[in-house]
Amino acid sequence: MNFTRFSDLNYDKFPYISVSAYEKDCWNGWNSVISYLNRYSFALNKKKLVVVAEFYTGVSDVVFDYLKHNFYNDYCFSAADVMKTQEEIDKLIYPDVTDDELFGFMTQLEMNDFFDEKKLLAMKAAIGNIKSGIVLVMGCGASLIADADLLLYFDMPRWEAQLRFRRNEAGNLGADNKEERASLQYKRAYFVDWRVCDRLKKKLMKRWDFVFDTVDNDMPKMVSANLYFAALEKAVHQPFRVVPFFDPGPWGGQWMKEVCDLDKDVDNYAWCFDCVPEENSLLLKVGEVLFETPSVNLVFWAPQALLGKEVFMKFGDEFPIRFDFLDTMQGGNLSLQVHPLKQYIKQKFGMQYTQDESYYILDAGDDACVYLGLKEGVNPEEMIDALKLSQKTACFDAELYVEKWQARRHDHFLIPAGTVHCSGANTMVLEISATPYIFTFKLWDWNRLGLDGRPRPINIDHGKQVIQWDRTTQWTKNNLINQITLVGEGDNWTEEKTGLHELEFIESRRHWFSAKVNHYNNAGVNVLNLVEGSEAIVESPDNMFEPFIVHYAETFIIPATIKKYSIRPHGTSEGKLCATIKTYVRLDT
Repeated sequence: MNFTRFSDLNYDKFPYISVSAYEKDCWNGWNSVISYLNRYSFALNKKKLVVVAEFYTGVSDVVFDYLKHNFYNDYCFSAADVMKTQEEIDKLIYPDVTDDELFGFMTQLEMNDFFDEKKLLAMKAAIGNIKSGIVLVMGCGASLIADADLLLYFDMPRWEAQLRFRRNEAGNLGADNKEERASLQYKRAYFVDWRVCDRLKKKLMKRWDFVFDTVDNDMPKMVSANLYFAALEKAVHQPFRVVPFFDPGPWGGQWMKEVCDLDKDVDNYAWCFDCVPEENSLLLKVGEVLFETPSVNLVFWAPQALLGKEVFMKFGDEFPIRFDFLDTMQGGNLSLQVHPLKQYIKQKFGMQYTQDESYYILDAGDDACVYLGLKEGVNPEEMIDALKLSQKTACFDAELYVEKWQARRHDHFLIPAGTVHCSGANTMVLEISATPYIFTFKLWDWNRLGLDGRPRPINIDHGKQVIQWDRTTQWTKNNLINQITLVGEGDNWTEEKTGLHELEFIESRRHWFSAKVNHYNNAGVNVLNLVEGSEAIVESPDNMFEPFIVHYAETFIIPATIKKYSIRPHGTSEGKLCATIKTYVRLDT
């Protein structure tokens, strides 16, 4: 493929929020961190000082050991010592983890459930009997063991946790399982660990004294709670981006290598998670220091300001919109798949809403296609039998059952849950969807292996329960492909509605513009991507925020606090035609 038309692009892989006014409240590296904490602890001048270091799951043992031996303490206690045995924990979480290779149930467990009550009471009593000195309590759940005079919070972005699973550097909560297959660790973390730690995190946030970034174990960073929450407050009053991450896959392509300037030595890149706040990070720039923190913390800290009152009432402190890239340029087809209906995902997996989605086509080869909907007259029993047989014969004629549509740049394919679909090869997809993102029932994977050399799990038994058999060729054409209507137009701009389907809660609007176009937030958070043009600038008509520059293919978030804003071409795009795709939650669904 010819990538010359992308020569002037400048995709930013490390976007940040600047909080330079707080440089004195940031410490970089172990020497700086420990030196300050030791001085700070003694300056508190307490006869007995209880320092609690609460860990998010995935924080390295290196951190524990360094603190124990270098932060001055008279007594040191580990939360791991009061955990239930691994066998007890495995039994506790089994109903949520299940035997399924991919799916579990969203746990309702709390951190307390992981503790042995007798051991916990004994440790609490031991700490209570200490009359003087510095007491250090560390680990996951440490804050439940002792009341902190000084509360340190060691956080961990989920993407980094996944990388540690792959490198056999981290185990699950309460488990010594670093050598377990990474996919199983991820499933357990998704359904149990992260939910448990998030519940505790939300209770503790307003009590934090210092917050840590330990993505680099050898060069940790610490900021004061004042700095941290000032940064989050700034974020909910300006446009911002989360830090994208990229991952290879068995069907991955070459487009993102060029457009996003990625490592050319990697065979392919399949995914870019460009706006998945549960998994992405935020970067806070303090002077020359970049402090990495989970972006979901912003959702927890100020959900109503970020999402808007009505969206918050509907979804709580969950960010409901997800943007990601699927790159099959010079790659292969995605797996043929279907997503669960709302009732099914709630009953089987404990999720409150489902993985409705759409494919917006950023780029396409001459043979690009999308498989979407079923052929007219498909017999359900025959198709399911053929899919099951394919697990033995490694053969399935997808085009006999599933409709195949040509895909071109700026096409928009809508995919409400229950619709059989996948992107074909040589297609660059901006996937716009609801946030649940692992609930994909693979029906056929084109007889290939995953990157780990294992067959990827197929979920025909789940899939057959949710496939909507009446979504056939004509219905798909009339309801799901390029449902584009003109909404408004003015000097040098037009606004089009492109979806999503009436069954989905996300509204998408495309603006074409060669000069300034005004936007309104529709009473909730907006998520946008610059889908045409090399650069644009987002501005506030009342100077609420500083001008914000975005580049081609970058996803950005407009918090609900920003009621109106404008976007216009900028830099090399001045005077040229640009386009954004904008999404928000429809409040009437």
